[in-house]
Amino acid sequence: MALFRETADVSVRPAVPGDEEAVTRVQVEAWRATHVETLGDVVDALDVEAMQRRWSDAINRPPGPGFAVLVALDGPQVVGFAAVAPGQVMALEVSPGHRLAGHGSRLLAAAVDRLRTDGATDVVTWVLDGDEGRERFLSSSGLGPDGPERSLATGVRDVVERRWSAAI
Repeated sequence: MALFRETADVSVRPAVPGDEEAVTRVQVEAWRATHVETLGDVVDALDVEAMQRRWSDAINRPPGPGFAVLVALDGPQVVGFAAVAPGQVMALEVSPGHRLAGHGSRLLAAAVDRLRTDGATDVVTWVLDGDEGRERFLSSSGLGPDGPERSLATGVRDVVERRWSAAI
């Protein structure tokens, strides 16, 4: 027997003050589940309090026009987030226990809508080397690698990210 609710139990909304703790939790859970092989000890060395302060600043005091944090909800629980800057999806993570339920697709759609509203004609994001799940997700969403890559020094090891993009 299926249960029905009168209101949607999944949604995306702009982040509000107080969401920074949940956004940080989702980011740490997602990185631990997805990037341990690539990032290694970096994941264990994360300064969670500093991350939470940065998310609080991003939510409460965006650095300028075109910057926003969006959150995916399953009922009242924050289960994912996306951060956008002019023309870019800077971050998009879904808690491992809530993946493959459409939250990532809803977040990406909302992020692209936000970018369009702000006048962007393309979307760009970066994918950490070895993140095959994200590559499959982005490819199924119409994005593809467009050539540039960058090396990031994490303090423990260097990692490579590749740029993906699409016209919107």
